[in-house]
Amino acid sequence: MRSEGFLRALGSWSEREDLPDAFVRLLEAAPEGGAEIAECLSAAQRIDTKDEGSWHREWMQCAEMMSAGAHLAMSSGCLEAAWRKWSRAVDCYEAAACPLNTSLAQQQVVRARMRDRARDFLRCCDPQGEVVTIPWRPDYPLEAYFIPARSDAEPAPTVLCIGEPGRRKETSLFKLAAHASQRGLSLLVVDLLGAEADCRFEEIVGRRDLESAVASVTDYVTLRDDVDEERIAILADDWSSSFVARGIAFDPRYAAAVCDAGLWDIHERVFLSRRLASSERCNLSIASDGLAARHIMCPLLVTVPERGWLRADLATRLIAQIKRDRPDITLKIFPDGGCSPDSDTFIFDWIAARLAGAQRRQS
Repeated sequence: MRSEGFLRALGSWSEREDLPDAFVRLLEAAPEGGAEIAECLSAAQRIDTKDEGSWHREWMQCAEMMSAGAHLAMSSGCLEAAWRKWSRAVDCYEAAACPLNTSLAQQQVVRARMRDRARDFLRCCDPQGEVVTIPWRPDYPLEAYFIPARSDAEPAPTVLCIGEPGRRKETSLFKLAAHASQRGLSLLVVDLLGAEADCRFEEIVGRRDLESAVASVTDYVTLRDDVDEERIAILADDWSSSFVARGIAFDPRYAAAVCDAGLWDIHERVFLSRRLASSERCNLSIASDGLAARHIMCPLLVTVPERGWLRADLATRLIAQIKRDRPDITLKIFPDGGCSPDSDTFIFDWIAARLAGAQRRQS
């Protein structure tokens, strides 16, 4: 119901395919009853549908207002309020970057502001978080945020959250940091947008070895003295491919994984098969025999929205087939689309239970 009301505020913007989705994501990320919802609705109503730059301008203004409120709350010692407003500022910045006609200069400003808000948050964490650079390609290192576990016991179990191609790590940082901290887990969040100010993501997104970034991130984490290399979990942020599932296949370094298990790849094969001539279909595998899940060497959680790109009943059948060969795979269907704090709570409870059962590295 919140989404329907929010979309009504869009007016004629609702005819654009990209913008309503951005609105819905922004609304669903807002806490129930929060003042931030009213501020977002107010910004939506100020958007001039006759002005192509209005969308970007209004959401940037809303984000700056949230940021100012966060710094004010921080100066008053209200850490939780500051965190909430920084989080909403990042959501608004992400919305500002949504239109396809947003210029490169505007995209760079948005990215810089999102990074600034993440750094503000990391400085306030206890223990304090850090910005780290992870080697990947010789000319394209990755940037990540690392928050150590709030515990005297080191090394600590750690969750790696890797954004699907195009996803920004700042959103994951604010969404997941509290869940990791409450369970005594260190958290590293990373995306594929690179460490440099001038993002060159478009140059590498189509590379066939894109999932090699997953191994590079794991290489970095296992070399940290404060990470228990026997208790590492990996979490795919969002589903827009089977990128993470392919990246962890055949790699024994994970104690738990949350990803799509390769279902997206099957979905794409089925989609393509329906557009091929019958004589060509025999050359396209659509069965589960090549599924990445068969080669993932740790307990695996697959989360599916009840109403999403993949029908829940089809996901249930596919996972049941995989479960015959590897019983340590779990399917969870979320009625809320998998975007609520309750969904994240379930995921982190599952991860914490698996990491607790893994053998702790001997000092």
